[in-house]
Amino acid sequence: MPELPEVEVTRRSFADRIATARILALQMGKPLRWPLGVLPDSLVGRQVKGVRRRGKYLLLDLDQGLLLLHLGMSGSLNFAPSQAPAGPHDHMDLFTDRGVLRLHDPRRFGAVVWAASEDAPVAQKLLGHLGVEPLDGQFELMPFGLALKKRQTAIKQVLLAGDVVVGVGNIYASEALFLAGIRPTTRAMHLSRPRVAKLHAAIVIVLTRAVAQGGSSLKDFVSAEGRTGYFQLEAAVYGRKGLPCRVCSTPVRSMQQGQRTTFYCPQCQKP
Repeated sequence: MPELPEVEVTRRSFADRIATARILALQMGKPLRWPLGVLPDSLVGRQVKGVRRRGKYLLLDLDQGLLLLHLGMSGSLNFAPSQAPAGPHDHMDLFTDRGVLRLHDPRRFGAVVWAASEDAPVAQKLLGHLGVEPLDGQFELMPFGLALKKRQTAIKQVLLAGDVVVGVGNIYASEALFLAGIRPTTRAMHLSRPRVAKLHAAIVIVLTRAVAQGGSSLKDFVSAEGRTGYFQLEAAVYGRKGLPCRVCSTPVRSMQQGQRTTFYCPQCQKP
């Protein structure tokens, strides 16, 4: 699944090129997770003011309303002057006077939703529960620590929930916990202040590095320019079960947490 770094890389790869574009047409393919919410023709003539990211959502701000885009489990966006005829897994073509934005999503877990504003009920249903953004300067240590003290569940599950800090998905939660030296099963409320500080810093370091590396292309992720990411090549534990830890050479282990596979080093990461 594309996580925060992949979504941010996608945003950066087309945001400048589509800014100020005028919508000429919107063509939707097979139904996605949620309905668009308006007739596609009603968006003709609207201007794209810019592209923001909130968690794993991309927000295309229009001169009237906004489009919320989600890549789902396997989706990707491509922005080009023109596109080949839509295939069976192409579910949105946004035609503008600066190019065509296409959503390709083989599993159809993605979404394209129109909202009158970010405060509209449909937007709040998707965005209202999201936690603090970790990369915009508002991710502060003290509130993070206070939030963790209220959680009795395993720290990995707290990070994945996204209501304390948003966008730390499975790959980057495993990596941040390794960097902080914290076992994924440790209860959040049991973390000491120094360990919370290490985790706070590790989240920012790992996500920033992943964005710089173009994200992780484990399966089919590419940016809106068709470029793959390289963070997976330097992952410390994710996807490395049985391989030696890059720090201590102990074999990396894996386990299931909440239907997701967690990777960790039993020597470097303490309960």
